Amino acid sequence: MKLAVTGKGGVGKTTVSAFLARALQKAGHTVIAIDADPDSNLVATMGYPHPETIRPLVELKDLIEERTGVKPGTTGGMFRLNPFVEDIPEKYAVEIDGIKVLVAGAVKKGGSGCYCPENALVRTLISHLLADKEIALVLDMEPGIEHLSRGTIAAVDHLVVVVEPGRRSVETAERIAKMAAEIGLRRVSVIGNKIRSESDKAFLQKTLPGMHFAGFLPYDPAVRDAEIEGKPVAKASAGMESVIAEMIKHFKEETK
Repeated sequence: MKLAVTGKGGVGKTTVSAFLARALQKAGHTVIAIDADPDSNLVATMGYPHPETIRPLVELKDLIEERTGVKPGTTGGMFRLNPFVEDIPEKYAVEIDGIKVLVAGAVKKGGSGCYCPENALVRTLISHLLADKEIALVLDMEPGIEHLSRGTIAAVDHLVVVVEPGRRSVETAERIAKMAAEIGLRRVSVIGNKIRSESDKAFLQKTLPGMHFAGFLPYDPAVRDAEIEGKPVAKASAGMESVIAEMIKHFKEETK
């Protein structure tokens, strides 16, 4: 099971990623989660006690040079486009409640005009993990899918778009869905988050009529409290945990 999670900043994308990773692990999978959004902090959300000590892979200059043959920050010139990455999860992931978590850092978008060694390392790592049939993978991505290649995104079982009741969140979801359709990604599911009432649910269903909803997560103050206190968010809400577990079953059925 390979899940890529995206959505507008602030909708709870990283929280949902943490719940998905934990649900997969509880279902018996070997799980690796990748934080590929520099504006989020998946390791902190999952309860790692010292997230400030973790350096993103894109900042590990010696590793990048060793694997690609070129110093990071270099543009142009020759470097290895498919560097060796198989040992990176074992060496550089932190383990949180049996889940390996890697902090990738920002992957430059294709339109930025450079395919640099940092990109080569992270993209090759993601492609390698997507191809690994022995693991379940959760990718906590930046809003949008521009930074993933067609070949990479095609290996994702489900693109999960997290939305909350609000116009800007809906607009971001529509943009992501359009990009997914353009590259032929068939399985796109929406998770409605921070749902306080039936009217919240109805708003999302009305404003995103052409999109498939995997389910709706209730607003739970315990999640916010866990974030403030630095506790594992994915253990804070039994209600959300139960709904996410059902979503995992749904995703499995759709990928058969």
